Amino acid sequence: MRRTLSISVGIAMLALMAGCGDSDDDKTLSSVEPTTSTSSTDPTTAPTSAPTSAPTPTVPPKPAGPLTQAQYQGVLLELDKRLDSEIGALGRVKTEDSLDTALDNLTQALNAESLKLGSIKPPARAIPANRVLQLRLRNAATAMSNGDTSDIGCGGLAYVSQALQRQLTATLNPAVVQLRTIGLIVGRTLPDLGPEPTDNRPSNGDVIVRTGNGGSGALRVKNGSSSDVAVSIVPTGKAPGKPHIMMYVQAKKTATVRRIGGGYQLYIKSGKDWNPKRRQFSSDCSFKKFDQPFGKNQGWEVQLQASVLGNASSSEVDPY
Repeated sequence: MRRTLSISVGIAMLALMAGCGDSDDDKTLSSVEPTTSTSSTDPTTAPTSAPTSAPTPTVPPKPAGPLTQAQYQGVLLELDKRLDSEIGALGRVKTEDSLDTALDNLTQALNAESLKLGSIKPPARAIPANRVLQLRLRNAATAMSNGDTSDIGCGGLAYVSQALQRQLTATLNPAVVQLRTIGLIVGRTLPDLGPEPTDNRPSNGDVIVRTGNGGSGALRVKNGSSSDVAVSIVPTGKAPGKPHIMMYVQAKKTATVRRIGGGYQLYIKSGKDWNPKRRQFSSDCSFKKFDQPFGKNQGWEVQLQASVLGNASSSEVDPY
């Protein structure tokens, strides 16, 4: 008997259709996956108070300057020094709380430096670049304040921290370049993490993990979704981080794994930026499992595709 099973994964629907194995016992399943107190006095007896004079308005100090080129360069060097510790803290985070604290402190420091630049008069030839630097500092502060830390569960703290550092450098770099064209140096304390990590995307059908004894079970995965997936075949009762087999299936492609031994549950994780060391996606990740167990020596076909229909239920699981 042929078996079919479908389920949603991340933004896509997974459909499983059995019958690709060597077993005579093929199966089919389906489902749909539906985020001071005051006191009064007698006015006839209350003392008459002398009228108070209006406060003298405070006149803000006039901006210093115009500065010489050397003096303005000194301002930029001090800016770098003041930002250095806050930028360094972002690169040393060890916990989510320390990451939040580092982002808050860096945001405040960036805004403060932008305001300070507005209180000076740079050399005439540096006025446009000074305005650009002010704007870029404010933009960087906004970016850090709204820093996306949702990928901690995917790529981990190091990945998120490095992504934020690269974003900071990219935001400030146009001002750095413009100032350097007129002989002024700034940004020496900005993170330089080198180029983006190389693409470590596995080939379609790569078996990333295989442990234990083989059997006659088989699984064919048709990934019709727009995300790559890693399919984990986990022995019944075991944690998803200890799979019997893990196979990588690229978006819009099909792959088959054979010699599956024993009964198992099927876990699916999807996302972007595969990290081979962690065996996990670094961003936009999703983690799910089929609620239905898979029996020993059975053959199945799994279809992953955008759909509101399916023939099996699934559950969200913690990152693994």
